[in-house]
Amino acid sequence: MNKPFEEVDSDLREFLKTGLDLKLHLAKYLKTTINDINNLLPKGSEELAALHPKTSELTDPTSFYEEGVGTAHLLDLASWHLGSAEYIADTLKLLKMFSRGNVLDFGGGIGTHALFAAALDQVDHVCFVDINPQNRSFVEQRAKALALDSKISFHRDLNSTGNVCFDFVVCLDVLEHLPDPSSQLLSFLERMNTGSIALLNWYFFKGFSGEYPFHFDDEELIEGFFNTLQKNFLEVFHPLLITARTYKPLI
Repeated sequence: MNKPFEEVDSDLREFLKTGLDLKLHLAKYLKTTINDINNLLPKGSEELAALHPKTSELTDPTSFYEEGVGTAHLLDLASWHLGSAEYIADTLKLLKMFSRGNVLDFGGGIGTHALFAAALDQVDHVCFVDINPQNRSFVEQRAKALALDSKISFHRDLNSTGNVCFDFVVCLDVLEHLPDPSSQLLSFLERMNTGSIALLNWYFFKGFSGEYPFHFDDEELIEGFFNTLQKNFLEVFHPLLITARTYKPLI
């Protein structure tokens, strides 16, 4: 761990205030105005949900997330990040506690964690991985705007990152979207250095009213996931009362 718990609750005001200039970046990328972005953001989640088939009908999740969602995913994620800024800020505190060296942000979305990690002195390089080409292009633009592009590379999948091994892995709000999250855990394990930490969360639940139709909730999938997690990783305590958890490899 890089810093004691009491030293990491430092200045996150810029993120809490603007989401790292998120609306400005969206307006530039979508070639519109901030006023239009303000009008589009409240509809972002509804538009993405309307596009998404039920998981039982989702025969090819890769194609859907790569080709089907377009820029709707940007607006959905932006709306959620701005509306959940306090929670996101807590996850950024965990980056400050644990991240170092080579960082993997898997399924990095609109780039909040990749950009924040790249700005940390203890981080050498961030591999931003996202299957959606719109997300990759948007975050690349954001990195240039924030003068962080020299510390971030952009990739479609984990295999395309080369042979690099990681000192810190971020995978937030992704595992519940995967038809085989257990395999993804093992893929991370193969690429984690000795002493590395993974920051993970999951929500294998479609919601009390079906509000998350794109989450997998199969009982066998969930049981397999927890078996894989417990056999291969040990949880590392952190003091924040949030759903994101930190783990180190057992081997």
